[in-house]
Amino acid sequence: MERSSGRQIPVVVLAGFLGSGKTTLLNHLLHHSGGSRIGAVVNDFGAIEIDAMAVAGALGDSTLSLGNGCLCCAVDGSELDVYLERLARPSAGIDVIVIEASGLAEPQEIVRMVLASEHPDIVYGGLVEVVDAAEFARTRAGHPEIDRHLGLADLVVVNKIDRAADAERVLDVVRSLVDRAAVVPATHGRVDPEFLFDCRPGEERVGQLSFDDLPRHGPTDAGADEHTGHLHAAYDSLSFASAAPLDPRRLIRFLDSRPEGLYRIKGYIDFGPYDTGNRYAVHAVGRFLRFYPEAWPAGAERLTQLVLIGTGIDAATLRKELEACVADAPRPDEQGMWGVLRYVQEPDDQRG
Repeated sequence: MERSSGRQIPVVVLAGFLGSGKTTLLNHLLHHSGGSRIGAVVNDFGAIEIDAMAVAGALGDSTLSLGNGCLCCAVDGSELDVYLERLARPSAGIDVIVIEASGLAEPQEIVRMVLASEHPDIVYGGLVEVVDAAEFARTRAGHPEIDRHLGLADLVVVNKIDRAADAERVLDVVRSLVDRAAVVPATHGRVDPEFLFDCRPGEERVGQLSFDDLPRHGPTDAGADEHTGHLHAAYDSLSFASAAPLDPRRLIRFLDSRPEGLYRIKGYIDFGPYDTGNRYAVHAVGRFLRFYPEAWPAGAERLTQLVLIGTGIDAATLRKELEACVADAPRPDEQGMWGVLRYVQEPDDQRG
C-alpha cells in the first residue's frame, strides 16, 4: 500500500432511484465547487453511458465511468480501488471524489467498498440519497427497498420539492424513515457544496459561501429574510473554539450521542496532557466518525476549533454540551483516550 501524502480526500456516495436528480445535483456541485477540484466516478446502468456523458464536459479527464452494470454487484472493490487510486494521486489535484451510483444500485455495498479501501488518503465522505419529491409515493410503493436506503443515508436531498403536490408531507415521511440523517429540500439539485465538502477557493472567489461566512448568515440573524431563498438557508452551523484542552471521555460521549440532523463535524481537537505532541483532526459525517492524530505545527497556537453543520440543530444546546467537554482534571487518566483511539485509523503509523 502506498504511503499517505498527508491529504484527506473525502469520497461521497451519491445514490437515489432512477430519475431522482443525481446527475443534476452532481452537475450543480461541479459548477459551484468554490474552487475545489472534483473527481467523479459515474456508474451508469446500460450500454450507453448517458450520465457519464452528462458530466464529462464539466470534468474532462476527471470523469471515470463504470458503465454497463451496477458497481454494487461487483464481486469485490478492486475495480473501484483502481479508479480511486487514479483520482487520489497527488498530480491529479483532486479535493473530493463523488461516486454517482446507478439508480438501481444497493448503496450500502458501494459504501462498504469505500470503507474497505486501503488507500491512505481516502476518507469516507458520507452517503447522500436523492429523493424525487414529486414521485416519492409512487416510487416507494413500487420499490419498498427505498425505505431501507433512506435509513442508511447520512444526508437526504428531497429534490424537485417545487413539483410535489404535498411537499411538507413528503418531508415528514422522509424524516420518519431516516436514522439521524439531515434532510434538505431542494429544487434542481441545488445543495450548497459546503454541506458535502470543504471548498478551496482561489483569489477569484466571488460570493461562494465558506465556513467563515456561515455563522454570520444563520436564520436567526438580523436581516435573515434577505437570505431566505439562499442555498444555505436550509441548514445551520455552529463554530466552537476553546483555548483549554478537551476531555476525551466527555467528547466521545458528546459525539456518540450527537443529535438527528447534525450532518458534519470537522476541525481539530487539543487533548492537552493526554497527548502533548499531537492535535487530533476530527471528521464526522452522519454516523461515520474518524480521528487523525498529527503533530502540532511549529509555533501553532494550541486550540480546539470545530465546525458543526446540520438541519434543525439546537446550536445553543450543542455549544453548552461542547463547553462541558472542557477538561478540568489536573492529571490525565491513562485510560481516558481509549474511546478516541477506537476511531483512529493510522496507515503506516503516521504518528511514528
